[in-house]
Amino acid sequence: MIDWITGFFSEYLHLELTGKAIELWLLAAVISVVVFFVARLVISVVWRRLDKLAERTTTQIDDAVVCLLKQTKWWALAAIALAAGSQVVELSDRVRGLVHTAVVVILLLQLGVWANALLKFTLEHYRQRKIKQDPGSVTALNAIGLLASSMLWLGVLLLALDNLGFNITALIAGLGVGGVAVALAVQNILGDQFASLSILIDKPFVVGDFVIVDTYMGSVEHVGLKTTRVRALSGEQLVFSNSDLLKSRLQNYGRMYERRVVMQIGVTYDTSRENLKRIPGILKAAIEAQTHTRFDRSHFAKYGDFSLNFETVYYVLGPDYNLYMDIQQAINLYLHEQFEQAGVEFAYPTQTLILHRGQPVESSA
Repeated sequence: MIDWITGFFSEYLHLELTGKAIELWLLAAVISVVVFFVARLVISVVWRRLDKLAERTTTQIDDAVVCLLKQTKWWALAAIALAAGSQVVELSDRVRGLVHTAVVVILLLQLGVWANALLKFTLEHYRQRKIKQDPGSVTALNAIGLLASSMLWLGVLLLALDNLGFNITALIAGLGVGGVAVALAVQNILGDQFASLSILIDKPFVVGDFVIVDTYMGSVEHVGLKTTRVRALSGEQLVFSNSDLLKSRLQNYGRMYERRVVMQIGVTYDTSRENLKRIPGILKAAIEAQTHTRFDRSHFAKYGDFSLNFETVYYVLGPDYNLYMDIQQAINLYLHEQFEQAGVEFAYPTQTLILHRGQPVESSA
């Protein structure tokens, strides 16, 4: 055994095991052990104190630091300790180069672990803030995390291979060609996934919004990686492809803060001029008598085929459709009462008889 150890040192490390060499190797071992345990002790103490401090603060910076300290791996500390210990012994250029490469690769892996932990911490913090406001964004957020984590570890792998002496230019070119081929094969799926990310970031609608897409309407129930599901008014579930949904003209009533209403009424041609002048005021009073409304205008707009037409515009101060219908019903009843008292008649299509060459012919007037 001793002969094998002696042969290893002399053949691979080009070091004769003299008394001084043995002392240097013992010193290197001591330095490595001390550095390793001191580093672990310092990280443990700092971690515990910051963890207690983070419980008393609202900032997320100390929480992020604690998360990174927890993800510090023992093998990374061991690599740093061995690198520190190797400085006191004489090694050949080839061996020292191997040690340097191994330490760099291990530190790259540790940096990857830290970056991945920070990414997950950030996404989780964002998820906790948004889950109550927009539950549908959680699924798309998971997709962002998976994509970002994959890209991160791919970058770490390429850097590690580069430090190990591999020519990564050809590898990157191969990955590019393969990526194009895969993208062409699954372009519809990728299109829907990127559309999902666009919905998450741009937020044209969120879960709970009432939307109209072409002739379909309903409340958004779920925004997934590939599809968005809408609950129709009649009860069935409508499933839209995310990419098709973003290409459509979409009306989002969930973003409506108030509703503009254009109201048309017609009265008969035998209505007196005095009553015609009074009607805009009656319409205004009917609207202002309701709560949650704002009057805009009311005018005698035009002479119709069988009526004198008035156009009135008002706003309902809320997006709820039932509220709008309750207000409109109250306005209609108010107008009916006022017109009845004033002797004003609502217009409606009438039938007249026109004599043509002695024969009666029905015609609308």
